[in-house]
Amino acid sequence: MTTSSTGTPDVDPAVREELTRLRDSIDNIDAAVVHMLAERFKCTQQVGRLKAQHRLPPADSAREARQIARLRDLAENARLDPAFAEKFLNFIVAEVIRHHERIAEDTAGDADRTTG
Repeated sequence: MTTSSTGTPDVDPAVREELTRLRDSIDNIDAAVVHMLAERFKCTQQVGRLKAQHRLPPADSAREARQIARLRDLAENARLDPAFAEKFLNFIVAEVIRHHERIAEDTAGDADRTTG
């Protein structure tokens, strides 16, 4: 195998075509993941507002534990590493809690301004 002037190895055209096909699929999946995360966060923002309005805590450790168990099971069934799935969910949940805390602070601030 030689290297072309662009710094990429000269590859059989069939291999390059297969790489392109697979990478196009990966790009489509990445786009879908981003859109799904955006939809998820729209829902969690609504949850955060509801929690703030009713003075509920931003985190719900019992639900988080159920979600982790559920996601680990889904990951196993999908032949995805359950530990990776759990880390991914923990990352998302931490971000959601951060959003819920900010929403609660903003809601409390709004209430102080209207009653103060």
